[in-house]
Amino acid sequence: MSLASFLYNLHYDIEKESPTEWEVDWEDAPLTYKLYRDLPTVPLCHNIPLRLEGQEIMTKPELLKIGHYLWNVYGLTQICQSTLASGSDEEVGLMQSNRRFIPSGGALYPNELYVYLKCEDVAAGVYHYDVARHHLVLLREGNFDSFLSSALGNRCDVSNCFGAIFVSTMFWKNFFKYHNFSYRLQGLDAGVLVGQILEVAKRFGFSTGVYFQFLDRALNHLLGLNEEEESIYGVVPLSIEASNLFSNTNAVEPINTATELCKELPRIEHRYFIKSKKILAFPKLIQVNEASMIESTEIFRHIEEKKNIQKDSKQFNLPKVDRLSYDLLLINRKRFSPDMDFISKKVSKVDLATILQEATKSFSYLNDLDQINSHSRSRPSLYMCLNNVEDIPNGAYYYDDLNHSLTQIQLGDFRPQLQTGLSGTNVNLFQVPISLHVVGDQKHFNSLLGYRGYRIQHMEAGMMVQRLLLSSTALGMGGHPLLGFDAKLCDEIYKLSEEQKTSLIQIPIGYYRNRPSIQGGLHS
Repeated sequence: MSLASFLYNLHYDIEKESPTEWEVDWEDAPLTYKLYRDLPTVPLCHNIPLRLEGQEIMTKPELLKIGHYLWNVYGLTQICQSTLASGSDEEVGLMQSNRRFIPSGGALYPNELYVYLKCEDVAAGVYHYDVARHHLVLLREGNFDSFLSSALGNRCDVSNCFGAIFVSTMFWKNFFKYHNFSYRLQGLDAGVLVGQILEVAKRFGFSTGVYFQFLDRALNHLLGLNEEEESIYGVVPLSIEASNLFSNTNAVEPINTATELCKELPRIEHRYFIKSKKILAFPKLIQVNEASMIESTEIFRHIEEKKNIQKDSKQFNLPKVDRLSYDLLLINRKRFSPDMDFISKKVSKVDLATILQEATKSFSYLNDLDQINSHSRSRPSLYMCLNNVEDIPNGAYYYDDLNHSLTQIQLGDFRPQLQTGLSGTNVNLFQVPISLHVVGDQKHFNSLLGYRGYRIQHMEAGMMVQRLLLSSTALGMGGHPLLGFDAKLCDEIYKLSEEQKTSLIQIPIGYYRNRPSIQGGLHS
């Protein structure tokens, strides 16, 4: 089967990629974090502030603040124990998971964080963020400004940065449960994590941007990663000053290749532990990852903005609302993904306008896909089916973020179709006032970015999901990201084939009842 067919099936016909005999071996499940062995470590401070707002902005790189930053991004925040129904009155199963602030498919957290650091109180080099111990693990010591700059196509003044974050994906960490469908999840999970990296950086006063295009094998070589197990998905430079994070040119000179760049550093291999004793093969994930890699900086590209097809449809102007102000750490602690906990309650027009505006305005970020200083609309579009929203008829709508208005696509109650389109039964959409869909290019930018386009598009969708969840949580609502939905059905509701777009992920948003539970955070 071709890779194009593989990605098509992941999106529209997942049953073709899910073997019927697949059984999850929970006893041999991997850890949700990677543990390196026999390497130098740098302990990070566990005395972490319980608020982010009002703290002193870092004026020079300090390990103390960097440790606080990493914990807020991806640290362990909660141990969750759930009982499992066993069919017997005497036997009660218990499942324990280690949670973090951000959502992840099945709470499996397939991503890992690596950090390139240059600050006075720690040796310069590349480190792994050890989530379990809240430590940094030194992988390779030295100054790698020139190497990293070359891997990014000389588009970033790395010397002006105090470091950079590398977001990787470990394929087995959720393949063991989701099989090939994990490839779609991995892009979204990586995007949610990148979104959190950017949001937390704002609170620490860091200047950031996102590189989706880089020489993969060079960066994997720098970190000593085995590409058949793990690969870098995104790079986020970190700077105190906002200058020269991205160049303003299409031409990349000189042209660098991953093969040549790898020769500049010796190969390194490190031992690590993830618990699984039997790791099954995942050839399609390896194949599509290899096809997505960039060998030469010559093929870096920008995405041109596509104009939306203008329709003679009714417009609903949304009320002007202020930007939300909240303590990110407190909202992260409060975030909850309701499933059967949604309750039927009307949403005000102001709250709907606030969620949509906050998600799209906060989505604006520096990256290597857009032309510098471009002021285009948000690339992942927002479509939604509304029911029981104040002064807005039930129906399907598109959110025009530039005009802050809703475009009516068609009226009606689409909850029965949406409910039928779910592969699971854990969410009652008849209780949900806002069924929101993040929508993107139907061909996943394949003609411009090749197979990497699919991954990039899902990462940006994940970034948008993170912002939607934060804004809805700040208003006392909850959102539950869903990938088990019928994309074709949703595309028909929104008439997306006319615009060559498709639904990437569904997020029911609404009010919910508090679930009986005993909670305790690792930060309290």
